[in-house]
Amino acid sequence: MTIWQGKRYWLVGASEGLGRALAHDLSRAGAEVIVSARSEDRLKSLVAELPGKASFVTVDVADRKAVEAAATEVGQIDGLVYLAGVYWPMKATEWDNEKAEMMAEINYVGASRVVGAVIPGMVARGHGHIVLTGSLSGFRGLPGAIGYGASKAGVMYLAESMQADLRGTGIHVQLVNPGFIKTRLTDKNNFNMPFIMEPEAAAREVFEHMNDTAFKKSFPMVFSWFFRLSQFLPDWAYYRLFKG
Repeated sequence: MTIWQGKRYWLVGASEGLGRALAHDLSRAGAEVIVSARSEDRLKSLVAELPGKASFVTVDVADRKAVEAAATEVGQIDGLVYLAGVYWPMKATEWDNEKAEMMAEINYVGASRVVGAVIPGMVARGHGHIVLTGSLSGFRGLPGAIGYGASKAGVMYLAESMQADLRGTGIHVQLVNPGFIKTRLTDKNNFNMPFIMEPEAAAREVFEHMNDTAFKKSFPMVFSWFFRLSQFLPDWAYYRLFKG
């Protein structure tokens, strides 16, 4: 079990949903929590709710200079959790360049920017903990997921590459791949979402993983089996199942 007392964790994308719920879990466990997002009002209200030491720093992860300035303001941390994300359902036949670019910018490039701002210090100290948020949608191409699925697949590859490079350095890299979580993002979907989770339940899954030494966790478990097994299906079978 991880000892959280005295640890400083920076949660980026914590103003609502999974990030907000995870901030509560970490704070209750005794960690000092620094939360970031674009909305100052939501961050202020979150800090007021947390039982332990907490503060906030507003940041737009689409702006590299703003990310680097925020990392400097946050200061030395023991861990980073990247949870920022945007989503619009989108088919290739209904392509929206602005929204597709925004999903890539926030979900993947934003993660890269934030990690790039904190990892030099962790490497120098030989200590750190980085948690990235992928998605079950990132395992294989899905209909109606242009932009989102691709951006999450990029995050998953990023985490895997970091794990390959950083094993044995004292920097613990972890990846979580959630399924559907009830948030303002999934409220945009007009289809059935199996095994959809409340943010608090999803946060418990993430927090449990952060207390473990394993690299990757995909959940809900039963739902995740379907996505992981889909990687072994031949193309003809996979696309017959997912014909949009």
